[in-house]
Amino acid sequence: MKFTSERSKVSLVVAYYKNIPVLDLIFKALTTQSCGDFEVIVAEDDCSPETKEFIQEKISQVPFSIKHLYQVKDDGFRKNQMLNRAISVAEADLMVFLDGDCIPHQHFIKQYLKNAGEGVALFGRRVMLSQPLTQKLIQSRDLRFLSMSNLLFSNTGRLRDALYLPFINREKKEGIWGCNWGILRQHLMEVNGFDEDYIRAGVGEDVDIEWRLLSKGLKCKSMKHKAIVYHTYHKPNYSQDEVNINYRLMAEKQLAGNLFCLNGLQKQ
Repeated sequence: MKFTSERSKVSLVVAYYKNIPVLDLIFKALTTQSCGDFEVIVAEDDCSPETKEFIQEKISQVPFSIKHLYQVKDDGFRKNQMLNRAISVAEADLMVFLDGDCIPHQHFIKQYLKNAGEGVALFGRRVMLSQPLTQKLIQSRDLRFLSMSNLLFSNTGRLRDALYLPFINREKKEGIWGCNWGILRQHLMEVNGFDEDYIRAGVGEDVDIEWRLLSKGLKCKSMKHKAIVYHTYHKPNYSQDEVNINYRLMAEKQLAGNLFCLNGLQKQ
């Protein structure tokens, strides 16, 4: 069944960690969205007084509601725990996930609302901004640097993913990335949300939940060239060894076959 309810909106979850300058750019991009029917949930995997103060100031300046969740204490990487908390407080039927280092295109929300439906997980990709362009964006706070004419001469990676071509439907060739995807909240509840056993970055926030959703019979639908995000430059913040540990953990979970994870929204 197509997701067409006019009363419905989006709960946009921003998975955030210590990056106020880019969070500021994200909020600025969200104020220019072509569809304004959404709330923002900042799921902070930290407890930063500076971020709390920044968000409190922004609440009165932006045209959308903001909820700010954060760790009571710093227990290390707990992104999945914070994402589950975001699911628990979300008000909308449709949930969209964005990483705190990614700036959304002006039609980002519109395209997720247009393409969402029962039995479908939507996934997009990211444009990889260069270090100099990222610095220009942060220093100027001018989103016009994200125009195609600027991107062409900026050493941007995955430049083709910056093309906004909403009438082109792509077949699924790649899977969910945690930085840009969306799904009806009911389907997250059906698999008990994100598995909090993953306490290292990578796999747990996307690959793991994808195999559980697909095993439940859902289909993945590409949002390439529709829901575009611009990934700001930063040095890698996790290692391949950590990713490999997570893949081994996922292999154990697949063998056990618990599509409704044991350590998710509900604890077994």
